[in-house]
Amino acid sequence: MQIASGMMALFSVLIPARIWYPPDQALKVSVKSDVAVNLVLVDFYTGKSMDTDGSTEISPGSAEVDLRELFKKTQAPSRFASAACYILYAVPKGKPLAEFVGTPLVVEVRVDKRAPGEGPIVIKIEPLRYAVMSTDHGDMTLAFYYDVAPNTVTSFLTLAEEGFYDGLTFHRIVPGFVVQGGDPRGTGIGGPGYQVDAEFNDRLHEEGVLSMARSGDPLEPQGMPPRSEFANSAGSQFFICLGRTEHLDKRYTAFGKVVAGMDTFRSMAKVPLVGDPRMGRPEKPPVVRKLEVRTVTSRQNPYKDLFPQSAKPESTP
Repeated sequence: MQIASGMMALFSVLIPARIWYPPDQALKVSVKSDVAVNLVLVDFYTGKSMDTDGSTEISPGSAEVDLRELFKKTQAPSRFASAACYILYAVPKGKPLAEFVGTPLVVEVRVDKRAPGEGPIVIKIEPLRYAVMSTDHGDMTLAFYYDVAPNTVTSFLTLAEEGFYDGLTFHRIVPGFVVQGGDPRGTGIGGPGYQVDAEFNDRLHEEGVLSMARSGDPLEPQGMPPRSEFANSAGSQFFICLGRTEHLDKRYTAFGKVVAGMDTFRSMAKVPLVGDPRMGRPEKPPVVRKLEVRTVTSRQNPYKDLFPQSAKPESTP
């Protein structure tokens, strides 16, 4: 089955044969370029380039490659045989990685976390995307943690593309802690009508990090981890950290970060509150005018600023 025509519009140079791949099938990707390009596969977080058994150069025109064959390492199991997340770039011959063409692809090798030793259950290949949130306090550019919170990222981007967040407010503001939004009711109890299971991970809750709001477990103040009915209660509500909040680490799903427009949520944190300040009810809740999802290009690539300098992609040979 081929990708729907609407999805095809998201791709330009790199075009996967499908979005979801069974774990034992070829990972076929079409390459369409007017110039010779090298395919570069890098680890999503570290930016380290993956080894290959042969040439990754693709001549001008159209070609189809199998990523599984192209990037397997000699005398070693395929790198697609265990949980991992990569970004695939098409880089013009002789150019640095930063001058890639088209939209990079995210390659997510997914496993069943209940049985990690069983190998991958499915592989997903999709365009690398980011979002721009326009508010009455300014704009923010958001990049996402595809590697550690893929289901949360998918839910958030899908809701955004369908216009769910447009016109909603940041209904809760706790100075020095968080600004929270994404509730269609604006009361703190609304959502999309479904829940997203927890994807707690090692990403720190620090200034600018996006994380999912959920129901609090009454036992948590006693030092207990949230029980499943509370851990898996996230929906559409999210918050942006206003500073380092260690007690949220591995108890809430961090799924992205504000990489531009930090002054926007800092401005929100200064909005006057009404009633008990512990409730964080803003007198005039900041409004999300529009949340637009965009595909990454070399000219608009917020992922170059997502991780520390040490984790930036390497240059190509």
